[in-house]
Amino acid sequence: MENKNYQKVLDDIIKKLEGKPTLLLHSCCGPCSTQVINFLKDYFKITVYYYNPNIEPFLEYNKRKQEQIKFISAFNKENPENKIEFYEALYDNELYLKETKGLELEPEGGARCSKCFYLRMKNTAVKALENNFDYFGTTLTVSPHKNSQIINKIGESIEKEVGIKYIYGDFKKNDGYKKSIEYSKKYNLYRQDYCGCHYARGGNYDK
Repeated sequence: MENKNYQKVLDDIIKKLEGKPTLLLHSCCGPCSTQVINFLKDYFKITVYYYNPNIEPFLEYNKRKQEQIKFISAFNKENPENKIEFYEALYDNELYLKETKGLELEPEGGARCSKCFYLRMKNTAVKALENNFDYFGTTLTVSPHKNSQIINKIGESIEKEVGIKYIYGDFKKNDGYKKSIEYSKKYNLYRQDYCGCHYARGGNYDK
């Protein structure tokens, strides 16, 4: 089956927008959020939703959170007309471990990752619905290590399940990932060397 161009789908959504709708944007980390926020800022009122119970250990989770806050603070000073809000969700690593139980030996990009995407995106959608957002979305597709086809199909299924519109996209397109690296350098952001869970890092450290 031919892969769908989800960035074109997003372009089509943007063309049909009326006004500037609200978007609850799940962010996996500050560096990945940079280009996504910069791309979407003119079209949506964005609240970054930091929900990442997969990140281990907690010190790493907190470090990435602080980098996210640092970027948003700097961005808002430069773009007062497109102010970004920030909301941190509860860190519940036990829930992540429960949801991925039995998938510990899956390779990176396999079933465990899909379960992790679903967990974080579903939580974002529910929170968006509860707080009357117009859309929910995620920064996950900016990474070349993440399968945008899988992520967008998960988003589509959650849209139907929860009943709130999903922002499709493949933010690595049009040099999106390269731009995120450039933004990370500009704002002096810490760039992690593993996705988040201890499986991705090999499990060789204590929590």
